[in-house]
Amino acid sequence: MKPGRRALSGDPACQAGTMTAAFPLDASAALDATYAGITDVVGGIDDVDLLRPTRCRGLLVADLLVHLLADARRALLAFANPVAGPPDTDAVSYWRRYTVTRTSEDLVWDVWRHRRAAAAFERPDDIVDAWAETSAAAVGAARAAPYDAFVATQGRVLAVPDFVATLVTEAAVHHLDLIVELPEAPSPAPVVYGPAVTTLDGLLGDDAVRPVRWGPAEYLLKATGRVALDERDRTELGPAAIWFPLLG
Repeated sequence: MKPGRRALSGDPACQAGTMTAAFPLDASAALDATYAGITDVVGGIDDVDLLRPTRCRGLLVADLLVHLLADARRALLAFANPVAGPPDTDAVSYWRRYTVTRTSEDLVWDVWRHRRAAAAFERPDDIVDAWAETSAAAVGAARAAPYDAFVATQGRVLAVPDFVATLVTEAAVHHLDLIVELPEAPSPAPVVYGPAVTTLDGLLGDDAVRPVRWGPAEYLLKATGRVALDERDRTELGPAAIWFPLLG
């Protein structure tokens, strides 16, 4: 393993080289499938189900959907305001910036912030409507963005495909978070996993190999600390097991 590698965190309430060419050329198609999959989940449930817990500690489905809504709005702003290159971050190194260990106080603040944002809507299903409209607009903006353009987000500059890959990775993980208490809800489409798996492989590094028996959903859940590694996992990962979770 490369020296200095460590677990990452940075998602609210969750313990969360140039890679552009490694991602699908039409990254916007993956974003479309990712966001449409989340819309299918939340569009098929009622207000009671929107108040069910997720894998993110303290966040209800409605709360986590507010977080995803903020991501879609951030994407719209980024696509509407392209910047000059070169990029200083790619789809993998984007996640390496979140290296500060989160405290219990951070957790409470993040949960409460999202709870208050969700409470601003009159009803939980109003969040679903806002998500459906905004996420569709974000996908449209991604499709219209030139692949050789650059965007700025959270103080970083990324090439458009890398930026889209960060959106897909986060949404893919959160899709799995959303459905933990919704057994009838659809899982992410297969195309959704590609950018997320590529990102996690980049974080794992060239000197380690994930267990080949892991499916993509299992990889995402274990690499983000949602599901703990078992003894067989640790044996197969060898020294790389110490670096899990790779992101939160």
